[in-house]
Amino acid sequence: MDNKIVLLAGTPNDSNRDYLPEEIKGSDMVVNENGNNSQVYPKNLKEYHECFEEGTEDTWYEYVPDSYDPAKKTPLVFSMHGGLMTGWGQAVYTSWTHVADREGFIVVFPDASKRRFWTVEYDKELYKELLKPNPTGIYVDPCSEDIRENHDANLVLFLIRKMKEKYNIDESRIYMQGMSLGNAMTFMMARHYGNLFAAMAGSAGPSAPGLLKNEDGTLNNQAGPVNIWQSRMEIDNPPLGCSGTYEDAVVDNRDYWLEINGCEDLPRIKIDGESNLAFYRGKKADYVFRDIKNRDHGQTFDDAELVWDYLFSGAVRKESGECPVGETELERQGDQISFAAAKEGRYVWVNNKKTELPGRSFVWNKLKYHGLGGKEIVRGSYVMVPAVTLAESFGFSYEISEEGARVVMTGKDGRELQFVRGCIGCTMDNRIHSMLCEAVERDGVLYLSAEWFCNEVCQLHTSVCSDTVYATDHYSVLSMNMARLIRDLLA
Repeated sequence: MDNKIVLLAGTPNDSNRDYLPEEIKGSDMVVNENGNNSQVYPKNLKEYHECFEEGTEDTWYEYVPDSYDPAKKTPLVFSMHGGLMTGWGQAVYTSWTHVADREGFIVVFPDASKRRFWTVEYDKELYKELLKPNPTGIYVDPCSEDIRENHDANLVLFLIRKMKEKYNIDESRIYMQGMSLGNAMTFMMARHYGNLFAAMAGSAGPSAPGLLKNEDGTLNNQAGPVNIWQSRMEIDNPPLGCSGTYEDAVVDNRDYWLEINGCEDLPRIKIDGESNLAFYRGKKADYVFRDIKNRDHGQTFDDAELVWDYLFSGAVRKESGECPVGETELERQGDQISFAAAKEGRYVWVNNKKTELPGRSFVWNKLKYHGLGGKEIVRGSYVMVPAVTLAESFGFSYEISEEGARVVMTGKDGRELQFVRGCIGCTMDNRIHSMLCEAVERDGVLYLSAEWFCNEVCQLHTSVCSDTVYATDHYSVLSMNMARLIRDLLA
């Protein structure tokens, strides 16, 4: 690779408690807070000002890598900061400038026009409340229902024209990404001007569900399909104006783009450490979902690179309006070895395909009750899956006897395993092994703990979250929103 990323050592400011320390600008200061990591202020990051509408001077930052060649068509990325932040803040809190150095594209980091808050659409009832004064002194700016009157949206359109005049921009490869309120700004643009972009991405802060549909129930979208990436943090809060849970808001946002983009097939699921990914192919455009384990509101430092490598690098916008995704920097494959099961599932997930169960999966509690005077304590809860499904999923032959109360499996390696109803012990090659809980028989079907079988018998890395089990052949940690996605697939 010709263009290498160069990481610069910074001076940590661990005593910092400011959301965006102004001292970072132009310095080598770096800050870290639960994974929100800044880099040393990039030398190629340049600040610009201009009044494109009377009465308002706008500010933005351009990052042009040293490898830029004016003779070559060059992709353009917009990256939109969160509320109370700045364009330069978004530049140092992401890895977009590093990826631009490696790949040779240009990045623009605009400033919101008023008090570091983008002017975005709000649910109508919420909007009335937000206009009222509050103790923080922060309030939203009036947002016209006519997107053509939105100054921040017009700023993006102005900057597209400006960058095309200034640089040799590839019009088929213009992208946008945003964080938090920048995510809201990005997806407002996607609903109204998505046809100008090849792909769009956002991190944290899903859109309020009330913005996704019109009063008549139709989807609120004026721009049509566009390739979408949505990164969610496992530990986050519902968006403003959402009366439901954060988890439900994440689902509503995902379902919205799956419908807009015509994504009807099963996704390919990949869990790499704490990064949980689902890749959807659509008839009109693609959709990528990412959930990050044990992270609260924000963006991971590698989010920009993943967005580029898995989506932006292959997405183009044709003159016909189509936006296909060709070969990407990293191939969007699911885990080649994978097994997932969830509470009340009718299916299990085996190597990125669904397999129907002979009986619904369920959660079984291992109890302590002796000496508790009729009371009980739950010592463990396990997703139970038919033993024959586990055998078939992992290449074991099997024999069923005693009306389903006994199952004997034989592996390709010659191992023999014996399981019987009501016994927490099983045999492996004629030796006793304890399981996490006893085998349970229901309606002639013997069930085992999927977590135990994947861990102990198959020696896979197994993770459990929200009554959902995921196992694969490498380190992986299932997150809450990915668990919900899997439960929905298997239900």
